[in-house]
Amino acid sequence: MTFDWEFAIEILPQLIAALRVTVLATVLGISLAAVLGLVWTVARRVAASPVAFAARYTVEFVRSTPLLVQIYFLFYIAPGFGITLSPFLTGVIALGIHYSAYLSEVYRAGIDAVPKGQWEAAKALNLGMADTWRRVIVPQALPPVLPAMGNYLVAMFKDTPMLSAITVLELLQTAKVVGAEHFRYLEPLTLVGALFLILSLGAAAMVRWGEYRFGVVGAR
Repeated sequence: MTFDWEFAIEILPQLIAALRVTVLATVLGISLAAVLGLVWTVARRVAASPVAFAARYTVEFVRSTPLLVQIYFLFYIAPGFGITLSPFLTGVIALGIHYSAYLSEVYRAGIDAVPKGQWEAAKALNLGMADTWRRVIVPQALPPVLPAMGNYLVAMFKDTPMLSAITVLELLQTAKVVGAEHFRYLEPLTLVGALFLILSLGAAAMVRWGEYRFGVVGAR
């Protein structure tokens, strides 16, 4: 079996079009995960114990169940409760919820690293809880955890092929369709691997730039 460059160039535009779906799912998914993860973290620290209890065990439940099961649940089970979404939107929500649980732990580590004196100083300045979080705690907690957040960004990008289970034509599923149509899998799957590698390295470079931008200690 030899690699046919002519065939590879012919199918490349189709794979790049599918790559847009993969990238969009990743961007939307990580955005949802970043916001929802912070919500879980803040909720776990509030004084109202039922809220903290619910947030804590929601995070544990999501972390302890496979992403693919969660995708299937949202796509096949949720419509029975009146929640019907498109395959793409279902995939984005599943990715966002799943990774929000992991980002919640990342945020928690960053917040726990903020010196206790910062909380006391905010209280002495008569800052409200919202201003304390927004102006004092979060700006200090986020930069040190950027590398970990970047790792989950790359991990989510590589998990997007799971969306093919609910008929989302992302990059890998498109390559499988092309391979089945032409009875050649070497070229489409090789191109998929190359595209994933290029985007993953690009995401890692972006994270390193963020580390430099925010002055993370040890950024290289």
